[in-house]
Amino acid sequence: MSARRVLVVCALLVLVVAGCDRPGTGGDRGDPGVGRSPADRDRPASMELAWQEATLPLPPGPAGRLVLRDAVSCGGSWFLVGGVVDAAGETRPAAWSSADGSAWAPVPIAARTFYGRQHVLYAAACAPGPTGGPDGGRVAALGAKNGGVHGNPRTATWVRDGAGPLREVPAAFELFGGPRAVSVARLAAGAGGWLIAGARVDGAAVWTSPDAGGFTLAEGLPELAGDARGRTAAYDVVALPTGWLVVGSLLPAGGAALTPMAWTSVDGRSWRRTELPVGNGRGRAERVVLRDGVPVAVGAVPDGFAVWRADDGSRWRRVGGFGAVGPGVLSVVGLTVVRGVLVAVTGDGAGRSAWASTDGGASWRPVPTPSMVVDGGDTALTMAGGEDRLVLLADDGRSSHAWWGRV
Repeated sequence: MSARRVLVVCALLVLVVAGCDRPGTGGDRGDPGVGRSPADRDRPASMELAWQEATLPLPPGPAGRLVLRDAVSCGGSWFLVGGVVDAAGETRPAAWSSADGSAWAPVPIAARTFYGRQHVLYAAACAPGPTGGPDGGRVAALGAKNGGVHGNPRTATWVRDGAGPLREVPAAFELFGGPRAVSVARLAAGAGGWLIAGARVDGAAVWTSPDAGGFTLAEGLPELAGDARGRTAAYDVVALPTGWLVVGSLLPAGGAALTPMAWTSVDGRSWRRTELPVGNGRGRAERVVLRDGVPVAVGAVPDGFAVWRADDGSRWRRVGGFGAVGPGVLSVVGLTVVRGVLVAVTGDGAGRSAWASTDGGASWRPVPTPSMVVDGGDTALTMAGGEDRLVLLADDGRSSHAWWGRV
């Protein structure tokens, strides 16, 4: 995006509804307008936000470049996680808090292990306290650093109470790592405590905790883990009013293509499995949120990105789709909701893009971002929603930036 363009969109929030549907995009229909070319009329409408860049102070310690990975809105305040990479390529964990998403302050870091002092924090969740906001609740994060003889991720959790420091929670190596480790993906907080979704060698697995002060691994669980039907993997989790919803995939026994899956549980131990509907049975459910209490999942399928919704909380149906097949592997790397607007961040092998839906996932339009980010390598693009605004994080592999915009 040009500098002139950034100045224009920073002046106001404009919702442009124009153009016609293009197969596979689910774009809204509208008046094509006067003077628009046929090519313009074929493009899906876009939703443009007045992005304003936020300044993130360098945390205490050696100078270096910031790496921004995740943000969460918590009771009206914000929490952002990532790390710092110094001139020698060494990393250390970093976090920031904000009352409004525009002015940020570093959060003190209390690392306790050799690898913890080198972590980059990549996922965060929040349980608001009675006073609201991070200062009145509890924030937890996941961090990792590749190390050891095999260079595998050394993963741990972090927790912050109120306005105190973000503290590393030391854990036995095989809790998250070891010979059975595959992935530690995302975490969520709910009425039943905390849950992390991921995978072990026998399939999807979860880690549970009453307070994020220490997690217990649950692997090999019936219906959740792999079995004679195939191997499973879990990518994301959201808290339900009574329990948990995890999304992921199944690689059928003897098959070569993944199938999108969802699992529900009241206690994190007993799980119910559901295969999400997709025309040829191929795809992944990669991110999930609740929109007005209704679960919405988004994932990659052969013809782009699919959207599923469980209007009654359990029976899923495909309600829409968007995007186009790119030159590489398709992926959904972010999904959030703000004021009923769903915002997804996707990769297509070439670049990462943002999309928005105002009707529960049935139709989608592109969301222009102030930074172009290639897909792959040490890059990131994600968004978090809260109250009336979005926070956008972008890392192009050379520098990281944060913006916010009202919806």
